[in-house]
Amino acid sequence: MKQTAEHNDKKMQNRYNYASRVPFHRTKKPKIAGMFRAIATTLSLAAIAFSPQTRAELLDVEKDELLFGFIKLTDCAPLVIAKEKLFFEDEGLEVRLEAQANWKILLDRVISGELDGAHMLAGQPIGATIGFGTQAHIITPYSLDYNGNGITVSNDLWAQMQENDPELKKPQPKHPISAKSLVPIVQAKKAAGDPMRMGMVFPVSTHNYEIRYWLASSGISPGFYLDRASGAIDATGTTDADVLLSVTPPPQMPATLEAKTIEGYCVGEPWNQQAVIRGIGVPVTTNYDIWKNNPEKVFGITKEWADENPNTTVAIVKALIRAGMWLDAIDSSGKLINRDEAARILSRSEYVGADYEVIKNSMTGYFYFQKTDKRPMPDFNVFFKYNASYPWYSDCIWFLTQMRRWGQIPEEKSASWYHDTAKRIYRPDIYNDAAKHLIEEDLMSKEDLPRFPFLSRWKGYREPSDEFIDGKPYDGRKPIDYINSFTIGLKD
Repeated sequence: MKQTAEHNDKKMQNRYNYASRVPFHRTKKPKIAGMFRAIATTLSLAAIAFSPQTRAELLDVEKDELLFGFIKLTDCAPLVIAKEKLFFEDEGLEVRLEAQANWKILLDRVISGELDGAHMLAGQPIGATIGFGTQAHIITPYSLDYNGNGITVSNDLWAQMQENDPELKKPQPKHPISAKSLVPIVQAKKAAGDPMRMGMVFPVSTHNYEIRYWLASSGISPGFYLDRASGAIDATGTTDADVLLSVTPPPQMPATLEAKTIEGYCVGEPWNQQAVIRGIGVPVTTNYDIWKNNPEKVFGITKEWADENPNTTVAIVKALIRAGMWLDAIDSSGKLINRDEAARILSRSEYVGADYEVIKNSMTGYFYFQKTDKRPMPDFNVFFKYNASYPWYSDCIWFLTQMRRWGQIPEEKSASWYHDTAKRIYRPDIYNDAAKHLIEEDLMSKEDLPRFPFLSRWKGYREPSDEFIDGKPYDGRKPIDYINSFTIGLKD
């Protein structure tokens, strides 16, 4: 159902009201979460005098002391805010957050049980579950955000792009900027035996699929993970590539660009804005322009862990929902009211550890493409509105189609395989259970949940969209048609 911006703003004001209804708030943390549950009844009685409503009984969580992993990116915000604003504690959970060196280590530690769960790339639960790179059944009951990434090129490459397209020399060139001005540069470098190199953060990262989508939409091949002639697997994903893509951890992107190891990269914030501040690169597009309101990170746990800790899983999602609501809260004018505070929290060394002013740019709805080109982008980071936190089956299917397109899924699959696989990994049933509890506690509104036609077989699927940089429509109900619609890519 399409809604006006004014209607959405009013809904977000209401959501702030719900997110603010904290039945009681402790000024001192308990040493362990178990102590909190033991005195919950006493505190609840005392809270009646200070709160318009009483708290429903806490879920009987199976595990109350939890360790979650994250990477130093601004989209870890829901986990950080759920901790800092005591939303986890309100559920009887004592949560520690621990930064991880890279995405592989993070995933491995979730699989091994060293971490109870983590801030994950949307493709990680999918890749692990289908056996790409590693094999483990990972689920996601919560989507952390929409958008939040950018593609940055070096100053030298930007200057060459400007020569090929004089429109790019304007102080504020028209966006979105496609990769068309790159084509002759890429062709010349490949012919000289020195193909262009660019960075992305992980083989199953949104960034990999986004930079591939951006390049391919202009006729540039980003390479395949499968040799189409012999059927051999290529773990580097560079077979038949015009541009060579390689993995670089997010915090290292600017330094790798400055060292000229790569000429561009796709990464999340604050590492695109860092390139602008340091004067070493120019962001040419954001993933909002590649795919408007695209899923970015998720909260991931093993299915085994979720099965062993069902109440704990629901409690975690409850806290994350409230964090997402808090992050997207607005005032009557539509201004985001908590993002400045969120940026200050995230800038701390134990979290993102980047300069507050750099984090503030994108978190408060602005983005610098150049020092002279600051643009309002209120939806650069979306954590709750537009149902951003809902684990949509169709989002999972989009990633699966891109894995197939580039050969990470080497063999043809039926349409039913895509739908069945999505339902093994994305778990809106857990999200709905958590939301039901919050609604009963008057901390969330029924309007915050997606609405589906009664008895629809497509519950959990977003409406089809053509808001991609190439205008190509995507309908999650028809994965095979979508895969076969691309000029560059494997076909089924």
